Amino acid sequence: MFSSKGKQKKQVDLTEGSIVKALISFAVPLFFSQLLQQFYNMADAWVVGNFASNDAFAAVSMSSNLIFLVIGLFNGIAIGGGVVISRYYGSKDEVQTSIAIHANLLFGIIAAVVSTIAGTLLVPQLLKLMNTPDSVMPEALNYFGIYFAGVSTVIMYNTCMSIMRAVGDSVRPLYYLLISCIVNVFLDLLFVAVFGWGAGGAAFATVIAQGLSVVLCLVRMCSGKDAIKIQIKELFSFRKDAMMKIIRQGLPGGIQNTVNSIGNMVVQSCINSFGAYAISGYGAFQKVEGVAFLPIMAMCMALPTFVSQNLGAGEIDRAKKGTVIGIAAGAIFAQTIAVIMYFLAPQLLRIFVSSPEALEYGIGHSRIVVWFFFLLSFTHCAAGALRGCGKAMIPMITLLVCWCGIRILYVTTAVKLFPVFQSISWAYPLTWGLSAIILLVCLLRLDWENAKV
Repeated sequence: MFSSKGKQKKQVDLTEGSIVKALISFAVPLFFSQLLQQFYNMADAWVVGNFASNDAFAAVSMSSNLIFLVIGLFNGIAIGGGVVISRYYGSKDEVQTSIAIHANLLFGIIAAVVSTIAGTLLVPQLLKLMNTPDSVMPEALNYFGIYFAGVSTVIMYNTCMSIMRAVGDSVRPLYYLLISCIVNVFLDLLFVAVFGWGAGGAAFATVIAQGLSVVLCLVRMCSGKDAIKIQIKELFSFRKDAMMKIIRQGLPGGIQNTVNSIGNMVVQSCINSFGAYAISGYGAFQKVEGVAFLPIMAMCMALPTFVSQNLGAGEIDRAKKGTVIGIAAGAIFAQTIAVIMYFLAPQLLRIFVSSPEALEYGIGHSRIVVWFFFLLSFTHCAAGALRGCGKAMIPMITLLVCWCGIRILYVTTAVKLFPVFQSISWAYPLTWGLSAIILLVCLLRLDWENAKV
């Protein structure tokens, strides 16, 4: 199964050859996959922003934090499952690789059911807690109601992606996502611009298109003849040990996602208190930042798989060198992007919003935070490397303390003392810097020889 002759060309062997070439070969498809994923969100935002009301755009703009609160736990566990699969795959253990793949997919099915129920029941109450303006509430309820009715497609997509990437295949997910992205754009225009369904139309388009990508992934995984092949009879053979290993590895990241989402919701609540234009301006910046930061996020996503596969293969020095190269590349990319965003912020934000009031909020925020992107990049890359080493608890605790606890304390205090939007903006450089310092110390003190999943 794992012989070099039998390997699929679309799967990258991260344990051999040039480190730089291996990382780039694996990260480039991840970059384009993330670009297309962002295009999902951008298409929704652009269509709603240009063919619906500002309230509809505000509803879509504030969606990411609330959605991630519900599905972040399960996405984190899926990523942790990918680390387990990578370790077995790197050590050429066919039996355990197959068991881990089936256990991860079964967990995704369970998570899809739970997320649908939780999202449907909790979202209305959470929107009220977030100080959602009365004018935005109808569009928000419509958007989230439809989205969470079909959230299983999102959960299963992320689960399938984590499995395929764990065995070095970052190309096929890109193909599938490209197809579904084209469908999403077409449906966005049809449902929002033609039918006038507002934010709800954008949610409906996303669910349908995301479902298509899941179908394509499952067809590939059921029909394949390599390490990734899924057998239905094995899928529901509950393997307690494999499931617990996946949960142990992924739960810290999942908890981190969920609690950080709570912190982001508190920040979003403070942003909401400045009104619909502040929501729109900040939301437009998030869309631009999401695309601009994709090269860094691709490297962050590549590092856990790279490190885990090489540790599984006993290539400890290679894992360490790859971590250094990945972190350095991310920081360089981040500051290059910062310069571009600083000078082009007005033009980039106008892609999504046109009102002068919203632009003022978005531009002001970007001019503060972009110069500290290297800290954000370091934190993400270092956290990814630590997860690949099986040390998921370290980034979890660090980010919970810095990105949730300290950020909430700072924002709630600063806005009361200095009730201007810039008080919120400065929360990000402060907490990025603290987390970067802590993770740097942890990496320098890491015992690579005994790193285990």
